[in-house]
Amino acid sequence: MTTIRVLIADDQMMVRQGFTVLLNAEPGIEVVGQAVDGLDAVAKVAELAPDVVLMDIRMPALGGIEATRRITGPAGATVKVLVLTTFDLDEYVYEALRAGASGFLLKDASAAELAQAVRVVAAGDALLAPNITKRLIAEFSRMTGAPCTPLKDRVGDLTERETEVLSLIAQGLSNAEIAERLVVAEQTVKTHVSRILVKLGLRDRTQAAVFAYETGLVRPAGY
Repeated sequence: MTTIRVLIADDQMMVRQGFTVLLNAEPGIEVVGQAVDGLDAVAKVAELAPDVVLMDIRMPALGGIEATRRITGPAGATVKVLVLTTFDLDEYVYEALRAGASGFLLKDASAAELAQAVRVVAAGDALLAPNITKRLIAEFSRMTGAPCTPLKDRVGDLTERETEVLSLIAQGLSNAEIAERLVVAEQTVKTHVSRILVKLGLRDRTQAAVFAYETGLVRPAGY
């Protein structure tokens, strides 16, 4: 079993230590370091090469959003960022997703939820808590105004079926649910998802969902 290497970035020592204890007790997960703020997180990622960063949003020196942008922005960056927040509709979470985060987790999550979230984000093959993430993306995409034309042009690189799959990803459907909806094999859906991510230069399904909302391919309910 490949061990998932985790870095915890939070300015509260009790949060860092608590999550470290919980995750180190899980098979296949190892906390390789802790960061006290965003600048420390960026430096520790370069030093320790974790697979997943648990990133608090509100931190001194450098906030979690800018830290996420710096960590995930460089070409070839593979580390995934899982945002920690107190509220499931925190407006800053949407900005973090736009900055490159792969999902988010409430700080009061159970040990099992925490471990599952880390595994899901590390795998990059499913939205984290799709019902919540979808609602958050939809809510705050309303703030972005008109769809971005350059992004809309990139949708043209997709085939009709890939565009359909992208729309269903943004609606929070899993590969199995998409396969059932389109009456195709789940492996076929996985192939479509991989091609979508490559064509659009996206890292994972969460980024694909953000892209779909920002281009206007999927609109929030009521819009």
